[in-house]
Amino acid sequence: MRRLITPLFLAVTLLILGLAPPAMAADRLTAVFSLSGTTGKFLVSNPGTTAISGWSIVFDLPAGVTAGGAQNATITQNGTRVKLTPAFYIATLQAGRTTEPYSPTVNLSSAVQPTNCTINGANCDGTGEPPPPPAPVEAEYTVSGTSATFVIKNNTTTALNGWTVVFDLPAGVTAGNAQNGSLTQAGRTVTLSPAHYNTTVAAGRTTEPYSPSFTVSSAGAEPTSCRVNDVNCDGSPDAPPGVPGNLRSPVKTTKTVSLAWDAAAPGSLPITGYEVYNGTARAAEVTGTTATVTGLTPNTTYSFTVKAKDRKGTLSAASAPVSVKTNNPSDDTQPPAAPGNLRSTAKTSSTVTLAWNPATDNTGVANYDVYQGATGAATVTGTTATVTGLSPSTEYAFTVKARDGYDNLSPASSEVRVTTADIVETGYARVGYFVQWGIYGRQFFVKNLDTSGAAAKLTHINYAFGNIDPVNLTCLQGVTKGTTPNPQDPNQGDGAGDAEADYGRPFSAAQSVDGVADTGWEKLRGNFNQLRKLKAKHPQLKVLISLGGWTYSKYFSDVAATDAARKKFVASCIDTYIKGNLPVSGGAGGPGTAAGIFDGIDLDWEWPGAEGHAGNHIGPNDKVNNTLLIAEFRRQLDALTTETGRRYQLTAFTPADPAKIEAGWQLAEVAKHMDIFNVQGYDFHGAGSDNSWEPNRTGHQGNLYADADDPYTFHFSVENAINVYLQAGVNPRKLTIGLAYYGRGWQGVADGGRSGEWQPATGAAPGQFAEEAGTRGYSNLLASVPGCTVKHDEQAVATFCYTGAQWWTFDDAWSIGKKTAWIKQKGLLGAMIWEMSGDTGTLTNALDAGLR
Repeated sequence: MRRLITPLFLAVTLLILGLAPPAMAADRLTAVFSLSGTTGKFLVSNPGTTAISGWSIVFDLPAGVTAGGAQNATITQNGTRVKLTPAFYIATLQAGRTTEPYSPTVNLSSAVQPTNCTINGANCDGTGEPPPPPAPVEAEYTVSGTSATFVIKNNTTTALNGWTVVFDLPAGVTAGNAQNGSLTQAGRTVTLSPAHYNTTVAAGRTTEPYSPSFTVSSAGAEPTSCRVNDVNCDGSPDAPPGVPGNLRSPVKTTKTVSLAWDAAAPGSLPITGYEVYNGTARAAEVTGTTATVTGLTPNTTYSFTVKAKDRKGTLSAASAPVSVKTNNPSDDTQPPAAPGNLRSTAKTSSTVTLAWNPATDNTGVANYDVYQGATGAATVTGTTATVTGLSPSTEYAFTVKARDGYDNLSPASSEVRVTTADIVETGYARVGYFVQWGIYGRQFFVKNLDTSGAAAKLTHINYAFGNIDPVNLTCLQGVTKGTTPNPQDPNQGDGAGDAEADYGRPFSAAQSVDGVADTGWEKLRGNFNQLRKLKAKHPQLKVLISLGGWTYSKYFSDVAATDAARKKFVASCIDTYIKGNLPVSGGAGGPGTAAGIFDGIDLDWEWPGAEGHAGNHIGPNDKVNNTLLIAEFRRQLDALTTETGRRYQLTAFTPADPAKIEAGWQLAEVAKHMDIFNVQGYDFHGAGSDNSWEPNRTGHQGNLYADADDPYTFHFSVENAINVYLQAGVNPRKLTIGLAYYGRGWQGVADGGRSGEWQPATGAAPGQFAEEAGTRGYSNLLASVPGCTVKHDEQAVATFCYTGAQWWTFDDAWSIGKKTAWIKQKGLLGAMIWEMSGDTGTLTNALDAGLR
């Protein structure tokens, strides 16, 4: 067996034999390793004429061997790579001196020799090239139990103004409770940002004694990769991924070649995928270690190679090539028999797993093609497949065909029909809207969702609202610009937003979910940070960003109008909210700051193809374009799922008015992409804050059934609205009905023998806020409208109250009890709430009790 002689092994061997080691440079440190049992010692020498400071030793151990119990040094280990950092009293080594009697020692789990030893980046024995200059910045990680720290070091002669550490933790490990900095985590990737007082690191200094620290959920967890300001944390140069090994072709046909290879070793960064090359042309890009190259010519020889790719896009060297000749179709013309016993063995809300009995063929089956309807969904070599990217609560038809090595295709198997699971796989959905502006006059904070008990009962929170940039036609964030007070101003929402409420405003301890106040220097503050804390406390919650709403729907028609506009808009929304790349605003925000907060997108286009807020753009193709926009959201969200492994939800607020449904919604087609239709179950009648709409007659705003006494020619009801969706073929387990946690009121109402029901009025009643006449939150309504006697319309299932002059319509525990019973009877998914600030807990408790 040939043994590789490393510089370290050679130096140690010569020392043992009493022979002179090779000549070494006298201007840098050397380190000689000796082993006694399982205790290793590094004797470090400075043969030069000047003192050397800030050194460290890096070496490799065999797989499975660990190092620990360091003396006169600290030690970190990442896989097989070990770093030894000297204690402060030997960190500077004078000219002509050694580290004795304080040489660093380590305990090894096995008596082995380290390899690839470097000190300050150069060979430990002093041979080879001189050490590279130090990286401008380094970040040294230490962990004790669940407490971790990064010390940031500035190796330059000028001040370092700003740093960010990005590192990956092992699967399932989370980081939190940051001190002297702030953390965000998306999957395994954690971003650590400085506090204001340690953002700048003086020349030659470190962040001590204010180095950022945090906790990890698994004791002793080490980063699997680490970058500071996009260079390796240990200052080492970037290493590309290792070369994939053992490239082979297990299966080939006349037009395809299937390839497999051994995973490459990671370099500086995790491997994210592999590129397959047919000659010099890239033929496929995959995340696993198998690929099938298609579109080949029969009876032709091809040469394939594979390269590994890391998270930064750096490619490895090419693997050894494999030469494969495709089959000649004339050698076999007999197709395989059809696969048998196709069945579903598992399903989720977005996947179906299939299995079948193997087909027979005279020359052998090469692979199986799985079809979803008439569309190819997967090609596999075995007899199982999982079809992904499906919609919840949707029936799909599957068949399978066998293909032999000569591309003879069998007849289709028998068809199997499978309905995917619901988006809420057990029980019922409870979707609550949280309004961005609730923190102002309403003084309703994310914390109130927790203290009222609502967060424990909800399945979803929709955060309202995100706006559309009127110039760039992208998702708009990073602005703090108020709307005009005139609700009929057609430009009311142009360029408006509230980044201050979203992620800029510091909250006090009393306003914070976890009782910890913001310092005002975090990169993420405001409602978004509180939603992150709420999700940590209530992991069942899904949080979605709602785009549009009554005021912010003006430009939906424009962003949906063309394929290019749709792609641009959707990509911007995903980048801002799902990836969390918030624009910097008031010192908050930045790349990845909101990553992991939002679990999907809720579309609130009010309304495609129909009137909405004054000035809204409406186009003749809105109905078709609405479908295409929703499909584009689903496509891009699913593409992101392939990168992150997380599925992202897509929901919409949809109309109750049959005319608006007809104008803007291809329900059967949209249902292929949508997870939830939150059907408007309120605002059937009302007097607008400016006495527009229906100021002269009272009417129920959320009746379950059409009221036999309704004097209008159109008869709105929850039942009538839901029936339109059901008749269009939408699965009931995709439908929620909207509940009103607020009331709509009129004044100047006479009794009419009906306690004001359906009676003439003189306009909107005074509201909870001066600018919102005709509207009050449920709790405010009961507390602030004296003499409002609550009554129930049993036939219509509608609640109202009458003072003798004011008449109010709203939901209460009684109507919610009736509606939840109807939800169960109809097999619907659940209920949606507009909006959570209106109730202190009574209505949510009734909803929860009704849906148990």
